[in-house]
Amino acid sequence: MPLIGPVLARGATAEQLSVRVAEKLRQGFIREPHVAVEIEAYRPFFIPGEVTQPGKYPYVANLTVETAVAIAGGFAPRAFRQTVIVSHIIDGQPVRMTVPVTCPIRPGDTVNVHERWF
Repeated sequence: MPLIGPVLARGATAEQLSVRVAEKLRQGFIREPHVAVEIEAYRPFFIPGEVTQPGKYPYVANLTVETAVAIAGGFAPRAFRQTVIVSHIIDGQPVRMTVPVTCPIRPGDTVNVHERWF
């Protein structure tokens, strides 16, 4: 930012980032800054496996596994519909968890829908 220099945004929520910017502005530029941060674009999420159209899709706020599956065209006929495996990065380490379809997902997550066993 031209007035205050670079501000670390990695790993921060929009609210945390607005606080960081306001703190820097308060240090000699503006007495009571009011800062609003809006996220322009999120990383996409990925959904391979037993869905109609597996692939990469743009992330939207408040996305759940169920909504992600709907965006990918719904479950394929052989899909296991109770739980899926979600992979994401926590503190630089990949983590895989079995979650219900009501679980929220984050930008960059991979939602893997497995085949059911008869």
